[in-house]
Amino acid sequence: MSQKELLKVNHLKQYFPIKGGIFGRTINHVKAVDDISFTINEGETLSVVGESGCGKSTTGRAILRLDEPTDGTIDFDGIDLLSLNKREMRKKRKDLQVIFQDPYASLNPRQTVSQILTEAMEIQNVVPKAKRRERAMELIETVGLNPEQIDRYPHEFSGGQRQRIGIARALSVEPKLIICDEAVSALDVSVQAQVLNLLRKLQREFNLTFLFIAHDLGVVRHISDKIIVMYLGKIVEVGDKKSIFDNPKHPYTKALLSSIPVPDPEAKRERIILKGDIPSPIDPPTGCRFHTRCPFATEVCKNKVPELRTIEGMQEGHKGACHHMEEIMAQEKTV
Repeated sequence: MSQKELLKVNHLKQYFPIKGGIFGRTINHVKAVDDISFTINEGETLSVVGESGCGKSTTGRAILRLDEPTDGTIDFDGIDLLSLNKREMRKKRKDLQVIFQDPYASLNPRQTVSQILTEAMEIQNVVPKAKRRERAMELIETVGLNPEQIDRYPHEFSGGQRQRIGIARALSVEPKLIICDEAVSALDVSVQAQVLNLLRKLQREFNLTFLFIAHDLGVVRHISDKIIVMYLGKIVEVGDKKSIFDNPKHPYTKALLSSIPVPDPEAKRERIILKGDIPSPIDPPTGCRFHTRCPFATEVCKNKVPELRTIEGMQEGHKGACHHMEEIMAQEKTV
């Protein structure tokens, strides 16, 4: 697998202003994404996981510039996306595509499948006009649908089939990176598996790179190479799939993993139940954002922001943002 760096995100921030008062002045900000950095290599799948409201989808939207980031740099294939004007960004979107969560809302109900696919090719001018319909037929077949269905409307398809149409639309402009924003969470479990297998097959076939946004860890385990765990706008742990699932270091990651259902009813597994609710991103806690719910929190956690770091016993590239990783590790060894 090629190790060329395709996307490099540095110190990305996405704050949304809160307006108030008679004059509608900005009185505060929702800190949806607060200073995160990561890279994705070509042909790789990086998954971003966390509870609702942790900033996963906002990260994806900021990279695509569907929302303009507050601060930071987004380097895609050697080009700083934030330096592009709207026209240049529109052209660049040929290389960055998105598969949305809701296959019902993301397709135009007044267009046939053929129109949906050829419109994308026309906007980006990737296929000559005379060959667009033929290309649309190929794409429909590639994602496992019948080419005879190409003149049907979205309402004539099931949810899983519509998501396949969404995937075909993303592929129609021959992108390098596809952002999958909860791409399978609206689907039945059996259909989820089919769509995930399809994404993996297409990745091998077209050397695609995925940024996979999800909250379902079972799905993430199936498709990822690397995983980022987010909590309240911050990255709390990052590493390859095996390190995160077999050797989690951050208390929040441990709690998330303990919530995955076990197929064997006889198997005993300790569930870690977190106390309290996620704090508001308008007024996040000082220091470590997780300290209000963490069983290991001490005074230092309230006052000092932990940095992402690797400790002894962790694989290269596996990092956690916790002040007490060494003590937690030592405790686990004695148990």
